[in-house]
Amino acid sequence: MDNLLSITTFIPAMAALILAIFLRGDDAAAQKNAKWLALIATSATFFVSLFILAQFDPQNTGFQMVEEGDWLIGLNYKMGVDGISVLFVLLTTFMMPLTIAASWNVSSRVKEYMIAFLVLETLMLGVFMALDLVLFYLFFEAGLIPMFLIIGIWGGKERIYASFKFFLYTFLGSVLMLLAMAGMFIDAGTTDIPTLMQHQFSSGGFDVLGIHVVGGVQTLMFLAFFASFAVKMPMWPVHTWLPDAHVQAPTAGSVVLAAILLKMGGYGFLRFSLPMFPVGADLLAPLVFWMSAIAIVYTSLVALVQEDMKKLIAYSSVAHMGYVTMGIFTVNQQGIDGAIFQMLSHGFISGALFLCVGVIYDRMHTREIDAYGGLVNRMPAYALIFMLFTMANVGLPGTSGFIGEFLVLMGIFQVNTWVALVATSGVIFSAAYALWLYRRVVMGDLIKESLKTITDMSGRERAIFAPLVVMTILLGVYPSLATDIFSPSVEALISNYQTALGVSSDAPIVAAH
Repeated sequence: MDNLLSITTFIPAMAALILAIFLRGDDAAAQKNAKWLALIATSATFFVSLFILAQFDPQNTGFQMVEEGDWLIGLNYKMGVDGISVLFVLLTTFMMPLTIAASWNVSSRVKEYMIAFLVLETLMLGVFMALDLVLFYLFFEAGLIPMFLIIGIWGGKERIYASFKFFLYTFLGSVLMLLAMAGMFIDAGTTDIPTLMQHQFSSGGFDVLGIHVVGGVQTLMFLAFFASFAVKMPMWPVHTWLPDAHVQAPTAGSVVLAAILLKMGGYGFLRFSLPMFPVGADLLAPLVFWMSAIAIVYTSLVALVQEDMKKLIAYSSVAHMGYVTMGIFTVNQQGIDGAIFQMLSHGFISGALFLCVGVIYDRMHTREIDAYGGLVNRMPAYALIFMLFTMANVGLPGTSGFIGEFLVLMGIFQVNTWVALVATSGVIFSAAYALWLYRRVVMGDLIKESLKTITDMSGRERAIFAPLVVMTILLGVYPSLATDIFSPSVEALISNYQTALGVSSDAPIVAAH
């Protein structure tokens, strides 16, 4: 099938256009039609994306199914996938029908709500497929707009504050990236990403305002991109927008934010920072390690004292993203494999945990942990599913959460044992806050009068969780389902990185640090 990537990317946008033009009114029938059209469009996108996986050859480490054409003056429309990006495309198309199904109870401005999510899906897919700098930047930044609206219109009481904080943090981080992109174009004479990955940017040191910049242009460009991707992840200490955004966003907004949008930062490091600025990445890797280690411990401790369920899971996300950044900058096979696996796994697990909060929030309209207790007595199916994802979040062997963390810890241990020691303590902390949350919400006697009539999960809710349960366990017991696809591309990335640094491909990359 020709133009498969473009078809997959723009199905949701076409559905959004149909909704905007043809759907009139805001009565119950129009709302139902909007929901069904969004669900059918996102499901069709997932179905078409399976053809991308079917045609993909993991042993080919280059970009595949490349589509190219003239776009703006001097700029190309260029799309393609490799082993690193193809699974993020599938994660996006897999999660979106579930988020639409989870939004079935939305009753205000339903048409606009569905349009926002459909446009957001197109923009997220574009980020993972774009092979032109300008195209990537447009998709990357435009994704802020629908998410800003989702939080600001359908969010909680503090939604305006949270939406502006989200927008300003992520936008300001990306301004530096735009400046670096302009510099890259001037230096290399192209915005083509595969060409830029082969281009050698200057790494000779020079003085700026009396300060000697080691690594030269590469270090400055690395820092500019780092500013954008670190905010997007988000890394400590630029993580403070995330808990506010999660708490105020509607359930489906939190799911998309945790499952997909956060992964763009990690993807950016793998697509730009390592292959294009290896000298800068190598120089600043120790800084990234310690920022990641602090994130893992600090945000885990902050999670322990939260009274709001969503805020606790949001801080948990920051801690888990700490393993991702740590794994990426080890630049060894276990570390990067673990980081990519952790991102995919976190997409399923954190998305499911936010859905778990949404299930009881729809019934009780509060996220306060103290408002619950003893739910196992009235909601046994919910208690079972919540327990599975709590254990996966802790990293229980047999779930996908274990594989990613274990590989990252193996990778970082080869590079810096002290960072590995601090990071490993995060596993203990995650068990503390996750089990503490589960005990207070689910276990014990059903004392509170307001909970005595609460109902267990409906058939729709169980159907939403079923694919997430399957993927979490399947990847936990059969991780090579994913690693076989991205490992060859990771191996090529590491080999190119070592060559650029002048390190023997036989020697461990530890030598570079």
